[in-house]
Amino acid sequence: MAHHRHEHQHQHQHGHDHGDIDWADMAPLLEAQAELFTPLYERALTWLAKEVTEPGLIVDAGSGPGVIACLFAETFPGARVVAVDGSGPLLERARARAERQGAADRFGTLAGELPEVLGELDYPADLLWASRSVHHLGDQSAALAACAQRLAPGGTLAVMEGGLPARFLPRDIGFGRPGLQARIDAAEEERFSRMRAGLPGSVAHVEDWPALLTSAGLHHTRSRTFLLDLPAPATDRARAYVVASLTRTREVVAEDLDADDRATLDRLLDPADPASAHHRPDVFVLAAHTVHSAVRPV
Repeated sequence: MAHHRHEHQHQHQHGHDHGDIDWADMAPLLEAQAELFTPLYERALTWLAKEVTEPGLIVDAGSGPGVIACLFAETFPGARVVAVDGSGPLLERARARAERQGAADRFGTLAGELPEVLGELDYPADLLWASRSVHHLGDQSAALAACAQRLAPGGTLAVMEGGLPARFLPRDIGFGRPGLQARIDAAEEERFSRMRAGLPGSVAHVEDWPALLTSAGLHHTRSRTFLLDLPAPATDRARAYVVASLTRTREVVAEDLDADDRATLDRLLDPADPASAHHRPDVFVLAAHTVHSAVRPV
């Protein structure tokens, strides 16, 4: 499991190619994205902290390299945090990050496939977080029910799913056909649908996340969308992220775009071109992620 943007993306800015992804190979991009999006995640965690008070155990289901899991450790200094992921190499990076942040003594990892691996937790969770990991599972409703069963009475399940596609460039960039990113979004939606249809035990559900949480036996559903707004001129870090994201897009959805759009992407990714994403002054990052949460009855 890892972060993916249904903005792109764990988390998507890596495209909707969730079939045979080598998540460990994507670790640098996953980390760069999560670090860039940290202001958004911090606001989301602050929102959760208003109702989740002094949790004993926090579980990040589909933690990837652990950027958000470590933010949980920082936001809730009294909590033990367990990062759960199917990729051992990503969990190694999560452990190293927790150690660098001085949280290693209350940070654990659990390797295995969701949602079954959650049965190996020693204790029920007071807060279980799943950031763009549920949509990798064939039966999302069953996955949420399995997550709900691992909550302590009064515990909270929070899923980050949905939001809006990210934007990096103006609609008209001065070459190619205007609206490139909207067409990339459409191609990624198609890939995402094919990915979902091909998952083992795939079940089609209306993606009404509060309703899905209610059907999992939870109540007090609430949703909030959080904005990342990094306007032009982009910082070096934001620009590097945009280049990496568009590079990934070019690798993943090229065959779903027409020749003109592929040529436009190639020009955007050519560091020798002054109109590329490497150099142009109008590059920005604007994205919105939605968090849905609900509570297990006491």
